[in-house]
Amino acid sequence: MFKRLIDYHLDKWKVDSYRKPLLLRGARQVGKTYAIRRLGQQFKHFVEVNFEKLEDSAIDIFSKDLSPKEIIRNLSLLLKTPIIPGETLLFLDEVQQAPRAITALRYFYEEMPELHVIAAGSLLEFAIESVGVPVGRISMLYMYPLSFIEYLVAVGDKLIVKEILDHPIGLPMNEPIHSRILTTLGEYLSIGGMPEAIGRWIQTQDPASALSVLQQIAITYRQDFEKYARKAQVKYLELLFRQIPYSIGREFVYSEIHGEYRKRELAPALELLERANIVHVIRHNAAHGIPIGSGVDFDTFKVIYLDVALCQAILGSDVSIWFLKPLQGFENRGNIAEAFIGQELLAYANPESKAELHFWQRKEKNSSAEIDYLVQRGEQIIPIEVKSAHGSTLRSLRMYLELHPKSKMGIRFSAHDYSIYKDLDSRPLYAAVSLAHPSQHEALRSLIAN
Repeated sequence: MFKRLIDYHLDKWKVDSYRKPLLLRGARQVGKTYAIRRLGQQFKHFVEVNFEKLEDSAIDIFSKDLSPKEIIRNLSLLLKTPIIPGETLLFLDEVQQAPRAITALRYFYEEMPELHVIAAGSLLEFAIESVGVPVGRISMLYMYPLSFIEYLVAVGDKLIVKEILDHPIGLPMNEPIHSRILTTLGEYLSIGGMPEAIGRWIQTQDPASALSVLQQIAITYRQDFEKYARKAQVKYLELLFRQIPYSIGREFVYSEIHGEYRKRELAPALELLERANIVHVIRHNAAHGIPIGSGVDFDTFKVIYLDVALCQAILGSDVSIWFLKPLQGFENRGNIAEAFIGQELLAYANPESKAELHFWQRKEKNSSAEIDYLVQRGEQIIPIEVKSAHGSTLRSLRMYLELHPKSKMGIRFSAHDYSIYKDLDSRPLYAAVSLAHPSQHEALRSLIAN
């Protein structure tokens, strides 16, 4: 399959002498199971317990005694495979079917810390809500669709990845190379970061075939609604699932959703989609100081899908423009470019904690302004604007910097090449990785290591 950023962090977890049982969290079909199976190849024994496939036989093992010795004895007998601490990776998959298995992780930590245990599941967040997390007894990693850098590695462009990672900020890229990367970025915006869609694209070089995969993923997500929503809520989930793509790039307002629906009906449904990791909410932030989370306004927000190509598939958009005229696509579909940057910021965030996205907005008569994203790096909050191929005025960015003197510079992502002029740091869209969290730096290098 593909080399992933998460591989570095899983490998690091494997050899950590202070290792705890691990929860790998993320949406359905982002590659969690494959990543864990890859890690399992490094062990003498790999034991995969899929609670959906084994159903009652495996769930019953966790229904009574949560003693690790009793659990591994029974699992070994059930699966006819030895489970030996130090030699075995025990993988509890689709663990939402057996929430007590999550509770059991604390006892593995306390009574059998030498055993490597990982739990994951497509709807894990809902199981965690019901039983809680054994605080201080487990570790967590968050996983997302393939980032653009991971995509480049998957399609064999390691040299381009190295060039992007090593390129000095502010120094223009060689023009033919810059244009080539933008062309590949156009491909990515059509294919997206879902592993199965990328695999299909690599095999067939047919965008329609990759689109078919994305449409099937969308169907799968919709089929899951009945698993985590009350029957009366399913229609609201269906409505939001179809309508959210139309609001990408602007403030989400419940009253703009078609039909006679109210916030009290739609807000819980949106929360469910967010918990399922199908959408990500970008919350308004006053940006008055650090930590950045202290300035959040929970009532003002924007929403993006977990994957830009999936979003366009739901919209039924013609994605041929990304292949034929990518610069025109960047210009005419600025909302997709903006969503792409949000997706990239999540992919390169610290995987050990749940990443959050923020934006800034000023609503004053005759003086409105909006900054697409805010990120904290060290003691600085950095404003980020995402612009079209031809750029546009930077009035909002200028206003933000004027109102927030502690922010010394703003970043603009666009189809333009690198440049720095006064307090404006201009970077190409493909360089979102330049804002990667420090914890990802070595992981990114591992992608291109031989």
